[in-house]
Amino acid sequence: MGPLSALDLVEGPVPTVAVLLAIPAGVFLLARRWRRGALVPLLAALLAGGTAWAVGQWTVASGLSTHPLPLPVLAWIAAAACALILAGAGLRGGRWPRRVLAPVAATLVLAAASLQVNAYYGFYRTLGDVTGASTADIAPLTNASHEGESASSPPLALARWAPPPDMPEHGRVKSAHIRGMVSGFTARRAYIYLPPAHSVPRHPVLPVLVLISGQPGSPSDWLTAGRLQPVLDAFAAAHRGLAPITVVVDANGTATANTMCMDSRIARADTYLATDVPAWIAANLDATTDHERWAIGGFSFGGTCAIQMATLHPGTYSNALDFSGEAEPALGPSRAATIQESFAGDTAAFDARTPLHQLKKRHYHHSWAYFAAGAEDSEFTACMHRVATAATGAGMTVQAESIPAVGHSWRVASAALGPALDWLSRRLALAP
Repeated sequence: MGPLSALDLVEGPVPTVAVLLAIPAGVFLLARRWRRGALVPLLAALLAGGTAWAVGQWTVASGLSTHPLPLPVLAWIAAAACALILAGAGLRGGRWPRRVLAPVAATLVLAAASLQVNAYYGFYRTLGDVTGASTADIAPLTNASHEGESASSPPLALARWAPPPDMPEHGRVKSAHIRGMVSGFTARRAYIYLPPAHSVPRHPVLPVLVLISGQPGSPSDWLTAGRLQPVLDAFAAAHRGLAPITVVVDANGTATANTMCMDSRIARADTYLATDVPAWIAANLDATTDHERWAIGGFSFGGTCAIQMATLHPGTYSNALDFSGEAEPALGPSRAATIQESFAGDTAAFDARTPLHQLKKRHYHHSWAYFAAGAEDSEFTACMHRVATAATGAGMTVQAESIPAVGHSWRVASAALGPALDWLSRRLALAP
C-alpha cells in the first residue's frame, strides 16, 4: 500500500477531517421535508439509541467485553445507526439527487463514527494495522535468537557493557511459537523484541519483560496499538542501547477467548505463563536467570493478568506493569456466572487465584508494581487505586499514574510503557 500504510488513524488529521465531513452529511440527512414532520427523525433517533444499547449489551453477553461500552462509543454507534436509518427512509419518495446523495452522506457518518470509536480505543493506529501489513513481514526467530553472537563470544555481564560505535539504532522484532509443553495450552504466535545491544557480536545479559494484550485481541496488538518497537527503541536510545528482551505472548488462544490467565475448566493458562513461557525463554534467549530482573505487564485483560501472575508467582515475575487492569479477572459483569463457568461454582477456588486475595494473604517486600489508567476511565481508575493500595499494604514498591485525556484505550499502554520502564530501570539493572 506504500505511504498510505502509515496513515495515522488515531492522532493524525484523519479522524478530525472525517468528523468535519460527517457534520454536513448528517445535516443533509435530517434536513429533508418529511411528510410526517419531525416524527421520522425522532423515531430514527429512538431506534438508533436502542440499537446502540443492544450492541452494548451484546458485547458483554457475547464475551467480547467484560464491562459496558463507554458513553462516547455508544454515542458514535447511535449516530451511525441514525444516519443509516435516515438514509434508508429517504430512499422512498425523494427526488433522485437526494436518493443518490443519501447513501453517500450515511457512509460519511459511518466512516466518522468508525474512526472515532477506533481513536477512542487507540486500536488501529495506521492503515497498515487494519490491513495486517504492519506485522505481515515479521520473520521467525532463528537459531534460538543467538543471531549476531559467535559461539566463542559468551554474553557480557551488564556491568561490563559499553556500546560499540557500530551498534544499530533500532531493535529487532521476531516471531516464534511457544508451545504449551506442560500446560497443553495452544497459543498463537508470540513476538520477541531484541534491543539494539542484543545485535552486537558480544551482547550483554539482559532482563526480561513478558507482555500480554487485551481481550478481545491478539499478541500483535502490542506491536500495532501499543507501539512496542518505537517505545522500546526510545528507551534503549536513552539507556546505551539497553532494554529488556520483551516477549509478547498469547494467554487466550483465540481473539475472543477469555482464559482469565487461570488454570480452570476453561484452560491451563496459568501453567502456560508460569511454566512453559519461562522455560522457553530460558532455553531460547540469552536473558538473565535472576528473576528479580523479570517483569510481566499488559493492557486491560493483560494488566489484570500481569498483577495476577506477579502475586501468584513472585519467584518468576518479581515486577508487574498493570495498565488499565481490572480489580480481578472476569468473564463478564456477573461474578457468580464467572465462577460457575470456570470453577463449577467453587468460589474459594476462584478467590484463591485473584490478586486481591493474594495481596491480603501474603507479603511481597521484594516485588515492584507499576499501575496506570486513563484519567477519563473512571471504572478502571478505581480498579487501579484499589489494587495499588492493596499492593502497597502487602509490601510491594508501588507507583500509580493517571494518563490525562484518555479513556480505556491502548494509548494508556503506549504512553505508560516508557515511564514504567524508566521507573523500573534500576531494578532491572538497566541504569546505574
